[in-house]
Amino acid sequence: MGGGLWRAGLARLLPCGCVLCGALGREPLCPACRAQFCGVGPCRCPVCAEPLADDATGLPCGRCVARRPAYDATVAAVSYQMPLDRLVLELKFGGRLAHARLFASLLAEASQATLLEERPALLCPVPLAPGRLAERGFNQALEIARPLGKLLGIAVAPRLAQRVQETSAQSRLRGAARRANMAHVFAVPDRAAVAGRHVGIVDDVMSSGQTLHELAAVLKRHGATRVTNLVFARTPPHR
Repeated sequence: MGGGLWRAGLARLLPCGCVLCGALGREPLCPACRAQFCGVGPCRCPVCAEPLADDATGLPCGRCVARRPAYDATVAAVSYQMPLDRLVLELKFGGRLAHARLFASLLAEASQATLLEERPALLCPVPLAPGRLAERGFNQALEIARPLGKLLGIAVAPRLAQRVQETSAQSRLRGAARRANMAHVFAVPDRAAVAGRHVGIVDDVMSSGQTLHELAAVLKRHGATRVTNLVFARTPPHR
């Protein structure tokens, strides 16, 4: 038996520890933690996924009504809060790539419930600039998109969009500075790959939504008919 098959078989036989509480089991997230932290979430705006009052089901939030973003919809698996925020940081800055498969699994479950009619034709991970990609060694959005594409049966297009400018980390900026930071950052090399298609943008975390807005705007300018964000975690928007 090959080394890869042997390790896969051994992994199925040996219990693993829950990534949140350490309880032994067959899955990376134990049933108790899944129910407590990844169960039914808040009612969300269908456009930007901002949490809403329970009686606002299916209605866009006031922000999206007043100023519609370039993207058409957002699916978020969980809220960006303790202890799930630790997993995001472990993936992005600690290289815990196994977390990406867990994120994809939870995001696929959330997507199945909301993409019954408007399924994307392809998935576009938010690209990293070459310098940051070389420094980190991987793109966390792509690491999530690959297993997510397999689970949803949707092709992943890693080079559909390119980041053509190095930028400051969005997490360090607020308001107008975030918008200015992301202006003219993305490019789409092949218009034919986008025109007339529904594109799903994949990322780990959505906060202000400015990165996703800018990428969606570029995709729309190149002919995309619809853009849906598929993000693992959603934070409250920065005012």
